Amino acid sequence: MRVLVTGGAGFLGSHLCDRLLQDGHEVLCVDNFFTGSKSNVQHLVGAPAFELLRHDVTLPLIVEVDQIYNLACPASPVHYQHDPVHTMKTSVLGAMNMLGLAKRLGARVFQASTSEVYGDPEVHPQPESYWGKVNPIGIRSCYDEGKRCAETLFFDYHRRHDVSIKVARIFNTYGPRMNPEDGRVVSNFIVQALRGDDITIYGEGLQTRSFCYVDDLVDGFVRLMNSDVSVTGPVNLGNPGEFTVRQLAERVIALTGSSSRLVFKPLPQDDPRQRQPDIRLAEELLGWEPLIELDDGLRKTITYFDGLLSGKSTAGAV
Repeated sequence: MRVLVTGGAGFLGSHLCDRLLQDGHEVLCVDNFFTGSKSNVQHLVGAPAFELLRHDVTLPLIVEVDQIYNLACPASPVHYQHDPVHTMKTSVLGAMNMLGLAKRLGARVFQASTSEVYGDPEVHPQPESYWGKVNPIGIRSCYDEGKRCAETLFFDYHRRHDVSIKVARIFNTYGPRMNPEDGRVVSNFIVQALRGDDITIYGEGLQTRSFCYVDDLVDGFVRLMNSDVSVTGPVNLGNPGEFTVRQLAERVIALTGSSSRLVFKPLPQDDPRQRQPDIRLAEELLGWEPLIELDDGLRKTITYFDGLLSGKSTAGAV
């Protein structure tokens, strides 16, 4: 098939492009390079089945494809809060443009949603049936509410126009090709540890997160996209293993052999206290569960960042 991946030069998108090419598809990678990087897909440029196009999904796109993965949107607080209006436009207008394209082509379309739709949850772990607790006017709202609106659009297009949709709610994911300046907890801790800097923990470090290695997540994407037409989602994709932020920091220090100290700063506004996916639906409908243990995934990610910081080539690193 010919497959469109928006946000294809980003962290997740580039790994998805790798997987789709390995599976024998043609890939049209679309990115405006706000947070994506050409270096993430440089190893694919020149491949006969790969095409790279600079484009912003807030504008209509006229192409011919069989499937659409809509991953375009800044996903870290540092990046999505940089231009919150454009973040919201990317989620909402991007969804509308990709849904319109899917409707015209009769193509199946996948939405990369997020665990942020659950906000600061009062239900733990979070099942897909939980509607969430989200601040609609906070500093994270451009992302949280943008993704919630995108889900609404997907299901309205499905009900009204019979568009074949797939919606995944992504929980914290890590791995090679993360942006070292994205402000996410895994990349922050690894970069700080490798540099020997203090490791910054917000609050007391008792807030919990669940960390899924990128290869596991991409496998979930592909399984969901190619599942029975009756499976629309939303489906949680993430690793149900739950760790405190402090535990993560201590693991990174141990694995890097760093002498970094832990320093504590005030918790940001609306930062969730707990985040853990209930993945029973993914297990039942997709036969999917993450396979890579946290320490194994962290070692691969540390190797990537060590090469990046030392100036060694990391193009195509997995």
